[in-house]
Amino acid sequence: MATKLPQIAILGAGIFVKTQYLPRLSEISHLFHLKAIWSRTQESATAAVDIARKHFPGVECKSGDNGLEDIIQDGSIAAVAVVLAGQNQVDISLRMLKAGKHVLQEKPAASSTSELEAALSSYKSISADAPGQLIWSVAENYRFEPGLVECKKLIADIGKMMSVQVIIEGSMNSSNPYFSSSWRRNFTGGFILDMGVHFIAGLRMLVGCEVVSVSAMTSHVDLTLPPPDNISSVFHLENGCSGVFVMVVSSRSPKTLWRVIGLNGTLQVERGFQGQHGYLVTLYGADGQSKSSFFPFSGVTEELKAFINDVSENTLKKGSQFVAEPRLSFVEGARDVAVLEAMLESGAKQGELVHVKKLR
Repeated sequence: MATKLPQIAILGAGIFVKTQYLPRLSEISHLFHLKAIWSRTQESATAAVDIARKHFPGVECKSGDNGLEDIIQDGSIAAVAVVLAGQNQVDISLRMLKAGKHVLQEKPAASSTSELEAALSSYKSISADAPGQLIWSVAENYRFEPGLVECKKLIADIGKMMSVQVIIEGSMNSSNPYFSSSWRRNFTGGFILDMGVHFIAGLRMLVGCEVVSVSAMTSHVDLTLPPPDNISSVFHLENGCSGVFVMVVSSRSPKTLWRVIGLNGTLQVERGFQGQHGYLVTLYGADGQSKSSFFPFSGVTEELKAFINDVSENTLKKGSQFVAEPRLSFVEGARDVAVLEAMLESGAKQGELVHVKKLR
């Protein structure tokens, strides 16, 4: 007997849904049925549905409180993707989990560790009362980028870690579609937090351990952006190694780079373009030779595929047999936020050492 495909709904109809979710989901449309798209306004929902119907002709348009309630009450919808303003995502995600639906929530996991701790506590109590395991995932596509996955495999080749560098020069100017995003401008930590969680996720994945403490300086230079728009931080890892994290929200020369220096070599991953956008991974060996490979971006597709696979597997393997993809776990996304929150707190205290809050 053929396995029944899970039905999902998308909550949100903004830029990222229209330019990333719908095109990427169309690539894996054989894995699920898209039942509905919801937005606060009918106009926004209709615009997204019009795009979606090219690949998902049966998708329903839902909007407002009544439309959200329809999705909550619809027992055929197994899972939802929550792609909303950062300030609203946790509340909506918890409502969906209470309704027995699996949730893939866009990053950042939340705006602060206090919100995260409350969310994790609520999730545990909802899960305890649920008849089966409920999945709450955070969509952090950097953990699924082939370039970073390859880097993770190669990290052992450089020997004992000596230093780590993360250098980010963003391109958040008026030509960027997210520049005018009101929720990001009103979000705690602004673009530093919203964009920065990606780069912290990449850092934590590569080094394979947690950031213990940080000391940072922040500044506000570009007044078209919310404060702060620059951060320079020293961080200390639990493996004893230290490193630097430097992020400029808007630069004239965009750059994304992670570099890990070890006793036996150096590993570097840098965003680049070779006919398509992706990451160039370079391993510098002890013999002075280097070898490079280029990996086109596909993290969004891979994370969506992983979540849908989790939903399907959870249905098939009822109970303790099911193990969700760890890279998607809510607590992983929460730990990314905790590191940035510590950096921002240190910056507000003129570089005072701040310990990163531990989340479980």
